[in-house]
Amino acid sequence: MAGGSAIRGSRVGAGPMGEAERGESIGRFQVSYWCSNGHETTPSFADDGTVVIPTEWDCPRCGFPAGRDKASPPSPIKNEPYKTHLAYVKERRSNAEGFQILEDALAKLRGDDE
Repeated sequence: MAGGSAIRGSRVGAGPMGEAERGESIGRFQVSYWCSNGHETTPSFADDGTVVIPTEWDCPRCGFPAGRDKASPPSPIKNEPYKTHLAYVKERRSNAEGFQILEDALAKLRGDDE
């Protein structure tokens, strides 16, 4: 023998990997989802009878929600832009109400209330 190891290329604990060591694998099935851009996503689920299939799935390509009906996929979520405090105040009060509140506050500061 010209030197070297008789178990060259092996590791301690290495052996055949199969279902005997990992256990038997469970059956799987795929469900198709389509987004409004026409992308199809097919995640797989375990076929053990306890899985609840979601009605919507996020598209991994564009991020839009995807549904099971190819003809009418869910519409994308519209994000409202950031609103300032003043924008919220203007939603609650009209300009006339705002001027009246300002006049009342100025009159109170001047001492005209008495």
